[in-house]
Amino acid sequence: MGKSALIVIDMINTYDHPDAEQLIPSVRKALPAIVRLIERARQEDVPVIYVNDNFGEWRSHHGEMVDTALSGPHSELVRPVRPDDASLFVVKARHSIFFETPLTYLLSQLDVDHVVLSGQVTEQCVLYSALDAHIRHLRVTVPEDAVAHIHSDLAHAALLMMERNMHAVITDAEGVEF
Repeated sequence: MGKSALIVIDMINTYDHPDAEQLIPSVRKALPAIVRLIERARQEDVPVIYVNDNFGEWRSHHGEMVDTALSGPHSELVRPVRPDDASLFVVKARHSIFFETPLTYLLSQLDVDHVVLSGQVTEQCVLYSALDAHIRHLRVTVPEDAVAHIHSDLAHAALLMMERNMHAVITDAEGVEF
């Protein structure tokens, strides 16, 4: 059996997009649980991998993305979860953390067979990433208090689909077993 990795999805964000006003309240609610997961993963030497949309900025690197988000109007949502020097960072362009990214290779190099998905958006990127993890034969855990949504009804349905169709463990952040 391999090991676990904590995946932090799309939390390096300026919240300058059409659904931001609907998303921000849920991010505020999920933020403390995400912070606790990151802290716990770091303490337990679990790899923390940020997989983040580049928002079409193809000439940027992760440091610039972090700096831009930290200088934006919602920096209080980014500062507590910003990557440290040990964090890994993968840039994505679409919903799934796996779609045309090197994440599958990175996870195999780290001997990871279990991913804990946190971040945003439950009914979009988290759902599609859970499916792609499942078809790659990775074990999936989603702490429902550490993911943010735009539409609560769709988020609830997405969590149910992940649990039933993808055999994901749905728990709270405190129940996550790395």
